[in-house]
Amino acid sequence: MALNVSALSIRKPMPAILLAAALLLLGAASFRDLPITLLPNVDPPIVSVVVTQLGASPTQLESQVTTKIEDAVAGIDGTRHIMSSVSDGISATTITYALDVDSNKVLAEVRDAVRKVRGDLPASISEPQVRHVDAVGLGILSYAAVSPAMTPEQLSFFVDDTVIRKLKDVAGVSSVERIGGSEREIHVSLDPDRLRALGLTAAEVSERLEASRSADTAGSADPKSLAELAATEIGLPRGGEVRLGEIATIADTIAAPRTFARLNGEPIVAFSIRRSKGASDVAVAGRVEKLIDQLKAEHPDIDLRLIDTSVRYTQSNYDAALHTFFEGALLAVVVVFLFLRNLRATVIAAIALPLSIIPAFWVMHLLGFSLNLVSLLAITLATGILVDDAIVEIENIVRHMRMGKSAYRAAMEAADEIGLAVIAISLTIVAVFAPVSFIGNIAGQYFKQFGLTIAAEVIFSLIAARLITPMLAAYFLKPDLRREKTSALAARYGRLVRWSVENRYKSVAIGLVLFALSILSITTNLVSRDFQPTQDSGRSHLAIELPPGSELDATRKVAATVTERLRKFPEVASVFIDGGRMPPG
Repeated sequence: MALNVSALSIRKPMPAILLAAALLLLGAASFRDLPITLLPNVDPPIVSVVVTQLGASPTQLESQVTTKIEDAVAGIDGTRHIMSSVSDGISATTITYALDVDSNKVLAEVRDAVRKVRGDLPASISEPQVRHVDAVGLGILSYAAVSPAMTPEQLSFFVDDTVIRKLKDVAGVSSVERIGGSEREIHVSLDPDRLRALGLTAAEVSERLEASRSADTAGSADPKSLAELAATEIGLPRGGEVRLGEIATIADTIAAPRTFARLNGEPIVAFSIRRSKGASDVAVAGRVEKLIDQLKAEHPDIDLRLIDTSVRYTQSNYDAALHTFFEGALLAVVVVFLFLRNLRATVIAAIALPLSIIPAFWVMHLLGFSLNLVSLLAITLATGILVDDAIVEIENIVRHMRMGKSAYRAAMEAADEIGLAVIAISLTIVAVFAPVSFIGNIAGQYFKQFGLTIAAEVIFSLIAARLITPMLAAYFLKPDLRREKTSALAARYGRLVRWSVENRYKSVAIGLVLFALSILSITTNLVSRDFQPTQDSGRSHLAIELPPGSELDATRKVAATVTERLRKFPEVASVFIDGGRMPPG
């Protein structure tokens, strides 16, 4: 038969052996490079527009900035939701699009729309920041910088100038954000009498300072010293220049705090690390920890203390999934042996497991997948399915051998006889699971890795069953001259099958009743319909929002009350407060 590639593999085994070896090598190399994450990386088409205006009230920003930006982007094709948040000096608008739109295309369209209304926005705002929102989530690591000998201002400068600068160079780190601490602020107090004498206005001085910063070859907006800033030349309306220090008093001060950080009620300076899309949580955390140890050695007077991590939970899920997979594979082999009762046949059937799973890692790597809860679930779930084809092949070969045929002849004829059935079994499984990867919503993006991973494993199990299993059986199986005995379990099973055939209407009725009960269990909420099961990561996130206009001191008091109440629970190890803002992700 044209489909009987098994006969070719039996006659010339070397190409099949080389193919299997190549697939195993590719899979093993890919497994080493696959990133380890908690959940699959999704790419929802979400764009954010952030505008800052120092000193502007939320009401002023909403009417002068937010509303105009919302009106400008509302007409873009594929827009699903527009959500804005406005606080003191900051307007943030988030636009969500339909899943089938091109993320890069809508990003360009939003930029064009914002550019068109830029002239209608206040001149004093910062340049609108239009970015694609990366759905990686919260930071994977959070550290606190602690030093009794340093002030919060000094610690903040150390975190900004030393820690964050070096962490941004670590491979796989997307961003590093300081939480709490103090911001440096340069106060420039203009002398109104000098301004009038020179014919200058405060707005003109601000514009000329902004122009001189933009023309700075270093591209930095921060002066190296107050003297350097004081020496900045300001052009006069009637020609000539004057130094900034001659018309203003310049002071290096600390900005009024707008956010704060607390660990168990104590003020700290913290920083959070987010990984880039496609990077491995575990690998990034390992590189970050190595750099933190290096910084501790270089600055023994500063303790960089780990206060929060999601990586341990991700690593434990990965370890548990691999443990479950090996248990399942071992139990599958034991069950095959109990039914075949032939060690050689069991080993030949069991070889299908690594030949199916390991090459699938190569496909996962090509498709940009990671080792996460969903893909590892697919690998574990498919373990029992992957030996089906090999069992069908080997059982039929053994049946032919019991007819008195040699292993070689039995393998040739049995593989030819069962070939279409084996292909039908595998392609049916692919037809069931592969469409799951193309669900058209956010859930579909998460389950993309589930369906395609199972489909890849099943295809490789089919290749192993058609090429490797018959070839191994032809050369390694030996006739079993022992007379087969029917066990009590097999006898009971035979009687059950005979009854179901003789009472086919009753069998169909029982099947329909079970099917109806299954559907009923969903509609009556006997089975949970959550997107994912409840998990215990050992971490809880709580967001509390105070009424608009609340002062920072009020937020501090609420945070202190929450911390005090939470720490009364014996299960609570620590409470970390990121106050004064809503953290990203």
